[in-house]
Amino acid sequence: MDLGLRGKVALVAAASKGLGRAVANELAAEGCRVVICARDADTLAKTAGEISAEHSAEVLPVAADVSSSAGIRALHATATAKYGPIDILVTNAGGPPSGKFEEIPLDEWERAFHLTLMSAVELAYLVLPAMKERKWGRILNITSIAAKQPVDNLMLSNSLRAAVTGFARTLANEVAPFGVTVNNLLPGYTLTDRVDQLTRASASKEGLPVSEVLARWEAQIPMKRLGEPREFAALAAFLASERASYITGQSIGVDGGWIRSLL
Repeated sequence: MDLGLRGKVALVAAASKGLGRAVANELAAEGCRVVICARDADTLAKTAGEISAEHSAEVLPVAADVSSSAGIRALHATATAKYGPIDILVTNAGGPPSGKFEEIPLDEWERAFHLTLMSAVELAYLVLPAMKERKWGRILNITSIAAKQPVDNLMLSNSLRAAVTGFARTLANEVAPFGVTVNNLLPGYTLTDRVDQLTRASASKEGLPVSEVLARWEAQIPMKRLGEPREFAALAAFLASERASYITGQSIGVDGGWIRSLL
């Protein structure tokens, strides 16, 4: 299937590893010129080189912290100076710390606000004018299953992923007349560093082996296994494509059936 993405410019945040890397890799395979960012410049450069070599693709690594307005502006300026306007934006950021309400200091709320919500808002703010002018654009927000069904011990993520969902759903209606779609991708338990961290945190808190916590999570999933990043990335590439031009305002789980709601 030709997704019609050859030559498009994609910006994928937090893409040195995990889900962001998988999405960047998939878009590069479809012929996009890809800008990737993360805070660790060395890991980022290594990832860019590997994706470029695998797909003979143009991949630009830009070291940036998306929890910082200055970092976001510098990222956008570097990307557009190299490739021109952004066609596809994939917002993404490392998840905020786990914990229950009374365990979380107020300053952690502010950090999580900038990391999880404002990074998506500010990136969209920067790329939208050119998308509207050209009557084409794709904004994909990587959020979490927590946006539809709260996950125990993830107070910050549950709260702020829901905020991203409300922002994106409202924005989708505002920009639909300009040929711009806005959708959210909700990863479930997937084999990434973030899930490994959460597994170890839960195991430590409960005094259990990591393998037991992992088995408990797998038991909650109808498919009885964790997802692979490439399975998630396949949906991202489709939603970014010409084929998905009539799909907007949606929050779609890639979770092996974990979310129990009807909608």
